[in-house]
Amino acid sequence: MRSANQKAINNESDIFHRVKAILYFIIRRRPNVPAMKKEQQAFAQRLVDALAAAGIEVSPAELERLLARYGGTPVTPQAISGWLTGKHLPKQANMRALAQMVGLEPYALQYGSQPARGVREVQVTWPAHVRGHDRLAFEEFLLLPERQRKLVRELIAALTDASQCKKGA
Repeated sequence: MRSANQKAINNESDIFHRVKAILYFIIRRRPNVPAMKKEQQAFAQRLVDALAAAGIEVSPAELERLLARYGGTPVTPQAISGWLTGKHLPKQANMRALAQMVGLEPYALQYGSQPARGVREVQVTWPAHVRGHDRLAFEEFLLLPERQRKLVRELIAALTDASQCKKGA
């Protein structure tokens, strides 16, 4: 009887060690994610470069504020910091908002190049001297009701006249 119990214990011990070895292998096996990390790092660099080119401050707090204006979903500054450092990629709604903010196609911001062909939305081309904040101000201007837009145009005309009078004097 003792030998039968001993065999059962040895068999259980053998099963335990095999399961332990399999679990150890699964846990220790490295996941296949290095390519994703490279993609995240490349996205972060494209985002920082695009923000700088658009004249937008590379700051999680600033991006959090601007995301709401461009239809992005609310996220924390920590999440945005993860985008800027290459730890995370934004969800597609925020990817579209970021792309619109910097004047790029979402595909170009996420992957770094345009798809070869296909139907796409017409992109408004801004002159090189129009920086990001000016473009944002103009897009916000277009969202105003007509009456308020008229007031802004009159204010700009008055400021321009005053500036030209000072130059002429």
